[in-house]
Amino acid sequence: MTRAPRQLHLNAFLMSTGHHEASWRLPGSDPAAGTDVRHFQAMARTAERGTFDSVFFADSPALAADVRRRPAGALDPTVLLTAIAGATERIGLIATASTTYEEPYHLARRFASLDHVSGGRAGWNVVTTASEDAARNFGRTALPSHAERYARAGEALDVVRALWDSWDDDAVLADKGAGVWGDPDRVRPVEHRGAAFSVRGPLDVPRPPQGHPLLVQAGSSPDGKDLAARYADAVFTAQQTLEDAQAFADDLRRRAAGLGRDPWSVRVLPGLVPVLGATTAEAREREEELDRLIVPEHALRQLAALLRVAPDELSLDRELPAVLPDEESVEGMRSRYALVVSLARRERLTVRQLIGRLGGGRGHRTFSGTAEEVADTMLAWWRSGAADGFNVMPPALPSGLEEFVDQVVPVLRERGAFRSAYAGTTLREHYGLPRPADRRSRGARVPGQAVPAVAGVPA
Repeated sequence: MTRAPRQLHLNAFLMSTGHHEASWRLPGSDPAAGTDVRHFQAMARTAERGTFDSVFFADSPALAADVRRRPAGALDPTVLLTAIAGATERIGLIATASTTYEEPYHLARRFASLDHVSGGRAGWNVVTTASEDAARNFGRTALPSHAERYARAGEALDVVRALWDSWDDDAVLADKGAGVWGDPDRVRPVEHRGAAFSVRGPLDVPRPPQGHPLLVQAGSSPDGKDLAARYADAVFTAQQTLEDAQAFADDLRRRAAGLGRDPWSVRVLPGLVPVLGATTAEAREREEELDRLIVPEHALRQLAALLRVAPDELSLDRELPAVLPDEESVEGMRSRYALVVSLARRERLTVRQLIGRLGGGRGHRTFSGTAEEVADTMLAWWRSGAADGFNVMPPALPSGLEEFVDQVVPVLRERGAFRSAYAGTTLREHYGLPRPADRRSRGARVPGQAVPAVAGVPA
């Protein structure tokens, strides 16, 4: 079978005033934008004008930022995306939610609901939440181990997918003449009994328009890649070099193939923080302007927390300490820890320089240049197989997204790598992925199985 030509995929990662930690200090920035739904609706419409595949919101069930450092606090992304769904028509809507602190039934219901509300545009970024503050918010005295979090995530995904499949596509009959709304033989419990969860089901929402909302995963540790290879439709990843990105993508695709999946069906989207200018020099000056607004003391505390050291162990004008915690001992943000240490060691950066490099994208690649230069580097990664697309992270919002749509997207279109119009209506169609068949179509249905006491379905 001939494979369809590859097409570049673009996701807009939206974050209050932008991804650069000092973006809120720019003269035109609104420091209160993070709770203004109109701000996010307008940006989603901008991304839709640029025919982006999707917009995406990160999330954590804990206050994720030092309130002194940058705008902190965020709206629940599924609530926010419901508001955005009504203000847009085609663009996909991806929200983060944690398997460590949420129950599969809640997750299945919420994302099925968003998929129905949006007409098949929902996606779920599956995270395991490497935050001790989150653990304490949910009655735990310590962060669950890395292995425990990933084992729970795998089981949660099995349950969520089973719940989405607990209704057949044709379960709703709506036969007014016979007075029969639904067929109880086409709605089944899942009867899951596992190590972490016990869930009877069925879901109280009919099967989502996409069958399964798009599944995204963002971990780059071996356990994270195993989870992605088994379940993910798309992977958000942080990579600093083309060589590292190629190695990551090749490894992920090998793991997917080993599980019997088409290795090219998992879309790999590295993060990219594009700083645009009319000239290369102007773009670099804009990046330097943002970096000058960083308050080093705030950033130093954040870096020390990531590295699991005391702030007084870091000196701004020296390189990182020779001895740092072993990567395998790090229970939270393990892959990001490894990326940051590798970056600092490889380029012999001082702590001050490292803080500047992390200020724009927290370990994601920052690239400053003209629209043509940004497009060139994106296409080089895409053509090499290191990326199927990019998680675009504008340093300042909304201006950075508007500039990308107006300047970079036309170049990508001229070079035949990116769509000029949407071909489909669902998020899966944007990503070129099939709609999963329901369980009955896959032969998993138990003939004649009765399902008592399902609300809205005649017994």
